[in-house]
Amino acid sequence: MASIEDDDEIPQLSGDALAALKEFYGERDARQKQFEELKGQAEDDFEGKLSMDAFTEDWNASQFWYSDETAMVLARQLLEGATDETRIAVVSAPSAFIQLKNLLNSGEVKCRPQIKLLEFDERFAVFKEFVRYDFEKAIQLPAEMKASFDVIICDPPFLSQDCQTKAALTVRWLAKSWSQDSLRLIVCTGERMESLITDKLYGKVGTKTTNYEIKHAKGLSNEFRCYANFECASWKWAQS
Repeated sequence: MASIEDDDEIPQLSGDALAALKEFYGERDARQKQFEELKGQAEDDFEGKLSMDAFTEDWNASQFWYSDETAMVLARQLLEGATDETRIAVVSAPSAFIQLKNLLNSGEVKCRPQIKLLEFDERFAVFKEFVRYDFEKAIQLPAEMKASFDVIICDPPFLSQDCQTKAALTVRWLAKSWSQDSLRLIVCTGERMESLITDKLYGKVGTKTTNYEIKHAKGLSNEFRCYANFECASWKWAQS
């Protein structure tokens, strides 16, 4: 029987594998350090430039962050026409929230609307605007949030009718008014949800498919669409 000390019998990682493993752990540790720094800054009401780099995507939780460009376009539209009295709800779209914070901190936008981030991932609790949200408990939210938001963006985490319907229930519960004239609404989700989004769930408030192309930082195999109940400089209604 061979001795356990026999190097030939002990599995060895190749040099490339060891280098890849070292790189993986190095990146993980760097992200953790970045997150801890962000957490400390947020506790002091951080006003610098924020990045999604500290929040790694969890594909098992259906986390796919927008590219910075897309997130900024969405954030600008959420702030269009806003005042200090405007209330904005960001539902399951944390990358848009990050760019909202960046715009408000940049000095480019003079108003200071009230913002809430409804999100399942508790890493985002480093921000004072965070409200924990589980679409399975669609309206189990602080009572003072009911019927109080003028502007809402929603990106339901899963492409299922059940998830989309429950997320829509949340949006309806949050909205100050359920009419196209008084609610500014953006819904970002898959192309195959189109008829559900534009008809059954949000048709009453004038929601339609736009021609704006949503881009994700690391790509996404599913066809994704931006639906909204308004046209703007960034998008028009898609041609059928």
